[in-house]
Amino acid sequence: MRKKIMATTTVLAVLTIGTISGSYVYATGSNWKDVVYPRVYIEDINVGGKQLIEVEELIQKKYSDQVLAKKIDVKVKDKIYTLDYDKIEAGYNIDEVIKEAFSYGKQGNVIEKYKLIKGEEKKEFKLEFAYNSKPIDEFVDKIESEVNKEAKNAKISITNGEIKITPEVDGAKIKKGKLKQAIVDQINGELSQEHIKIEVPIETITPEITQEKLSAINSPISSFSTSFFTSTANRINNIELATKAINGTLLMPGESFSFNETVGERTSARGYKAAGVIVGDKIESGLGGGICQVSSTLYNAMLHANIKADERRNHSLPLAYIGKGLDATVDWGNIDLKFTNTLDKPIYIEGYTKDKRVYFNIYADESFTKRSYEMATEVSTVQPDIKYTNDPNRLEGESVVIKNSSNGYKVKVYRKTFENGKLINTEVISNDYYRPINGEIVRGTKKLVSENE
Repeated sequence: MRKKIMATTTVLAVLTIGTISGSYVYATGSNWKDVVYPRVYIEDINVGGKQLIEVEELIQKKYSDQVLAKKIDVKVKDKIYTLDYDKIEAGYNIDEVIKEAFSYGKQGNVIEKYKLIKGEEKKEFKLEFAYNSKPIDEFVDKIESEVNKEAKNAKISITNGEIKITPEVDGAKIKKGKLKQAIVDQINGELSQEHIKIEVPIETITPEITQEKLSAINSPISSFSTSFFTSTANRINNIELATKAINGTLLMPGESFSFNETVGERTSARGYKAAGVIVGDKIESGLGGGICQVSSTLYNAMLHANIKADERRNHSLPLAYIGKGLDATVDWGNIDLKFTNTLDKPIYIEGYTKDKRVYFNIYADESFTKRSYEMATEVSTVQPDIKYTNDPNRLEGESVVIKNSSNGYKVKVYRKTFENGKLINTEVISNDYYRPINGEIVRGTKKLVSENE
């Protein structure tokens, strides 16, 4: 009987202890239901044991209010550009992380909750930083648009022999990609730094053409002109337009010139008119007639400046305004006059018309005038063929010219170089051919019959 009583007492004691322990475990979990579990951190802040509103105030103060108060100053020379963090919508996912921290462990059963509360393991939640990059791009673009400027080349103009040089202007450029990266690095960097300062270096862009280089243009080194005294009004108009288009052309050493690119297409919209042009062995009316006199005059001015043509073709017929072998025909989209400045100094082309003459003056460094140049030609005549057709209806001795003939020519052009009045070099410039125009004559073969017969 006594043993039975002792056993019953033991069972009751165990049940009592279990009940008390269970109540304690349950009570422990209940005590933490409205606060964050112990040893829970958001970044480096221990939020364990704090209510939701306390956690919000604590985290907002350090990670929201502090971020919104930050700004970045970008200094470019003496000007400051400011980017406020509120403009880029910078911030952390605070609400999301606080919710996770507060909910941590509270979804488990009583035992699991108790273990987390009484355990020693630390739980850390990390905030994620985010921002809108578009305002940063716009900020950098604004700085670039205000700071960057293109370099301006020095300019030269010559009027009535007076040379005027406008100095160059340096350009400026910021490295846009590096500036943006510097801003992004600072935004993603140390949070405690409230006022961030970035100094932007400016790259100076030096123009290709400087006043110093253009100062080498100080003297005319060659001149050439041709007369258009007998030209029609339309032809004169075309000559003047093309000459104006070329006037003021500057060629740096190694730079090339194209007549067609410089003058442009000869259209009525651009002011060109119909005048005589050579088509095969005939003179016909064509838009822009007369501009070949401009190209031929320029060609000779360049030859006298010791500059050869890269591309040049003679006409099919000799011309009245210039010697054989010294002309240069052009045709838009087909035939061009091209040359390259082979001198070691820049050259300036001055072109104008006066008293029914077209002039081209080439300006460069005065040192080039130590030598002078003359063109010489060797001309051989090529006889045309004459086609004779007999006409039995015409009297013998009668003839009719159906097509006039003219001689053709083979021309070799030399350039002679003189220094101090002495010939120091002779070189072949071109070998040209002007084809003859074959003629056609009809002659009578009918014999005259005498009345006595």
